[in-house]
Parts: sequence; C-alpha cells; structure tokens
Amino acid sequence: MFLAKIHVLLKPTVNDPQGLTIARALGRLGFDAVDAVRAGKYFEVQIQRSDEATAEQDVKAMCEKLLSNPVIETFTYELELV
Repeated sequence: MFLAKIHVLLKPTVNDPQGLTIARALGRLGFDAVDAVRAGKYFEVQIQRSDEATAEQDVKAMCEKLLSNPVIETFTYELELV
C-alpha cells in the first residue's frame, strides 16, 4: 500500500484572494515579516497497489481529473510505501 501526499496550489499568475486575506490578517496579528501567502489544498490518499509505478499513474490521474484544476492550479505529490 502507498500513501500519496498531494499539494495543490494556484499557479503563480492566478490571483489568490484567500492568501491575500490571510496575509493581511497575519499582519494585523503582529506578524509583520510575512510578505505573502498562497493558500492551497492538501490531500492524503491511501492507494492499494503492489508497485510504485502504477500507484504513481493513479495519483497523476486523480490530480488531473478531480483534485486540481489544471487551468489555474498545479500539483505536486510524494509517494510513501506504508
């Protein structure tokens, strides 16, 4: 079994209103050193596959078809054997 740790973020050219709101709130809380925040999504998916190559194909397909919007988001992932 594999554990996929997936990070989905907006592309750098896409406006991130949630990140801007968080950055402003952090500034109001006294965290003046924060320059910018990008908000995203994090998923952990357990995959019952016997080999890493097949598990990796599954993760890529999940991200491309459901977990991310390829027009405005990018994704990265790590696979761990569990």
